[in-house]
Amino acid sequence: MKIAALAASGCGVGYARWAPGTFGSVLGGVIGCVLLDHGHAVLAAGVVVASVIGLVAIPRTGKAAVDPGWIVIDEVAGQMIALLGLPFLTGSGVLLAFLLFRLFDIRKPWPISLADARADEWGIMADDWIAGAFVAVILLGLRLVWPGSGL
Repeated sequence: MKIAALAASGCGVGYARWAPGTFGSVLGGVIGCVLLDHGHAVLAAGVVVASVIGLVAIPRTGKAAVDPGWIVIDEVAGQMIALLGLPFLTGSGVLLAFLLFRLFDIRKPWPISLADARADEWGIMADDWIAGAFVAVILLGLRLVWPGSGL
């Protein structure tokens, strides 16, 4: 397997027989939790690294004109963005971030659908960046409404 395909597939996670995007989100969640445990700045740096890896690797796979299911580096980055909305790690917060991210990534409301329509590596990555940002904003809003929740 080429290095670009290995990176774009989340070290092979994207080759899961079913729900590769979900497995990519789980990978992003695990990496994101480890990084968030060291602080939001470390998690943000991880988002940048995953995003650069995606933007460099995806065109080298020859699949940048479409978003094949096995490319999951976008889910990794998007799920990590979603976790930025948590003040600290809690099981309920991580689960809610995961479920909301998958909902937005699958349903693709506007403007996520707008980014998804772009037929290049920027579109492949951007729809998940936006989905992750939506989730982070929702989690931040929930913290204001429900401050003691750990969200």
